[in-house]
Amino acid sequence: MLNLDSANQLKARFGDLISEPVPFRGEVTVELADAGQIAEVCGFAKSKLGFNYLVDISSIDNYGADPRWTVVYELRNLTNNAELRIKTGVSEEKSELPTVLGVWATANWHEREIYDMMGLRFAGHPDLRRILMWEGYPYFPLRKDFPLAGKPTNVPDVAFTRITPMEGGPFVTMPGSSDSIAREPRVRVPEDAEPGLSDKQLAKK
Repeated sequence: MLNLDSANQLKARFGDLISEPVPFRGEVTVELADAGQIAEVCGFAKSKLGFNYLVDISSIDNYGADPRWTVVYELRNLTNNAELRIKTGVSEEKSELPTVLGVWATANWHEREIYDMMGLRFAGHPDLRRILMWEGYPYFPLRKDFPLAGKPTNVPDVAFTRITPMEGGPFVTMPGSSDSIAREPRVRVPEDAEPGLSDKQLAKK
């Protein structure tokens, strides 16, 4: 299998920095033990293994665990259609890893989006600024400790936000509830809320 062969070559080059390849349904994943080496690993994957297309970079918030974040690189060789997934952990204390913009130019917007949504920084990126939210916005909306309803923000002369009522919106439902009404995504009444306040009233407070 091309995918597994490529992963084994990567491990042969970097040794213990790369985990044993994990195949699953035709896809192969390896984990990089030191996020600080990601640019070197990706450079080898492109120049020596032919992974000339960076499909995506995504990030996962492992809130409550260490390392807090996992950054995932999806690579493809457009010549032989081999694919490889590289994962690496980033600690909350550091919150930074090297850019791979020097390997693939398309990393530019991927890394900016992760910075904007998760707050991870990419050392060496020449233009690391927000890509969806406005400059000066103080939060990172895809972190798990960011509430689904949002947070109020007021940046004078730039923009502001309010808490968003969630009834019927495109939000995550409540798992394990007894019926569909209980699973409906909405602003939940906190246990310490004032008696008699509805969800909609709470959303306006």
